[in-house]
Amino acid sequence: MRTAAHRTRDHLPPFAARVVAWHARYGRHDLPWQNTRDPYRIWLSEVMLQQTQVSAVIPYYERFVAALPDVAALAGAPLDTVFALWSGLGYYRRARHLHAAANAIIQKHGGVFPRDVGEIAALPGIGRSTAAAIAAFAYGTRAAILDGNVKRVFARHRGIEGYPGEAKIEQRLWSIAESELPDANMPAYTQAMMDLGATVCVRTRPRCDACPVAEDCTARRERCVDRIPAPRPLRALPERSARMLMIEAGDLLLFERRAESGVWAGLWSLPEVGIDDDVSVACVSRVGAAPLSCAALPPIEHGFTHFRLTIHPVRIGVAAAPAALASSDRAWWTVEHALRQGVPAPVRRLLEALRSKEAELF
Repeated sequence: MRTAAHRTRDHLPPFAARVVAWHARYGRHDLPWQNTRDPYRIWLSEVMLQQTQVSAVIPYYERFVAALPDVAALAGAPLDTVFALWSGLGYYRRARHLHAAANAIIQKHGGVFPRDVGEIAALPGIGRSTAAAIAAFAYGTRAAILDGNVKRVFARHRGIEGYPGEAKIEQRLWSIAESELPDANMPAYTQAMMDLGATVCVRTRPRCDACPVAEDCTARRERCVDRIPAPRPLRALPERSARMLMIEAGDLLLFERRAESGVWAGLWSLPEVGIDDDVSVACVSRVGAAPLSCAALPPIEHGFTHFRLTIHPVRIGVAAAPAALASSDRAWWTVEHALRQGVPAPVRRLLEALRSKEAELF
């Protein structure tokens, strides 16, 4: 039995044709990573755009490609340089994966970005959808993408209820995405789907009147756009607390490199101790001297995917910065120098507040 949606689609142009025609008139065409077939730049933009808005990405992208213009430059750069260029963009694991993938391209692919979607997806930090996007934009490969925005478009258009991250639902959406692929013009179609989800079929208050596939959209016809797709199921996040020490010697602050695994792996951060640890003892263990002053600052809340962290900053003054303390994992830096490094977001907030003396931010 044919549904109303099927009967409606019978007299309409193909889904892909409508989306591409819409994008030609209304889509985004002047972003700095568009109008190129360079897989390096496409890859970089796709990774930066994961969980980050376009407007925030643009200055980071431009600065990154100016400093590291190709795979060889990225692979040859110290990881600290990559983190510094990434600093403030968040989700630093993406930067670590970029660096690792660039080295894999040098070592396993002779420095040439692979063309095969499977080989691209096998690189660190690149999943199925991102690999398809890179291949489509760089090589015109016929491969389906399914990022969060595209999931939302297909879920609404086909009336698929439930949370798209659930394995069964995600597999249905992949099948739909593959079934709607055009035979040609993959770069235009891929960008059109991204733009449609990002600018029209948005999460709240979608612009259905501007949508090129609204006429046969199941969710619109059945008036259930607001509940499709379903949000991620709510669950209580564990709560953790820690003290962060702002050990100051004149205009210098003590920084320590985080472990290579765990939260903020490999980044430079302020020393951290347990919530019940004696900060004076911690200061002596760090710099070999008792604090001259010590002031607790109001806490900062920071959310991770799997838990929430409450940071209790403590500003500690010491007489001098022991030169012998500096090493590959410890350093005394000015606030300005630290802000040019790869530091976690809450540490950046503390440093910026310290620089501007806006104590109310604490």
